[in-house]
Amino acid sequence: MAHETHLRDNLKVHRDDFKLNVKLQLVALIAEQAAFRQLRSVEQLGYITLLRLRNDSGIHGLQFIIQSIVKDPGHIDTRVEAFLKMFESKLYEMTKDDFKSNVNALINMKLEKHKNSSEESQFYWTEIISGRTPKFDRREAEVDALKKLTQQELIYFFDENIKVGATRKITLSVRVYGNQHLAEYNSQKSEAVQPNTVQIDDIFSFRRSRPLYASVR
Repeated sequence: MAHETHLRDNLKVHRDDFKLNVKLQLVALIAEQAAFRQLRSVEQLGYITLLRLRNDSGIHGLQFIIQSIVKDPGHIDTRVEAFLKMFESKLYEMTKDDFKSNVNALINMKLEKHKNSSEESQFYWTEIISGRTPKFDRREAEVDALKKLTQQELIYFFDENIKVGATRKITLSVRVYGNQHLAEYNSQKSEAVQPNTVQIDDIFSFRRSRPLYASVR
């Protein structure tokens, strides 16, 4: 039985910008369970349904992974967009207590002590070899940024970078079709490319055409 996998990345945040990264991490924390409940439990799009943080050579973003034998990737793409619109309302209507609770949950995760010397060593080596500017007190700096973060700042970050139609949003949709949805594949492939959208048929040519992402110093 053929399976279809849909990977969708939203937003790119540079690895050295820890203030933007804590906002991204907080959005992911708040949205993770809501995405699973809506896309997996309610809509039953696929038995593998994930929302998680993604790291592409130090450029961070949000990623949806949905694997299905029922719906084709084009349909899944529309449902991810619908979820983001629904989550937008959830974020806007969040109470101050709920916002504070989520911030504290992320802070507690960052303040967890290393379980052993191997885990601690791995933390420091990750800073050294990750390619980003080494910052061995990164967790403390992120906690400090979280303590200063306001609910309105998080909403502004979401509006500017993640919501449907956000001005700074960059989305990559990777669609893998199974045999049972070849008709949908051929139909969607022949559709006109939407404005501000690039259809990538040759990944190597596309990569060569892109400028390098400048380092933040």
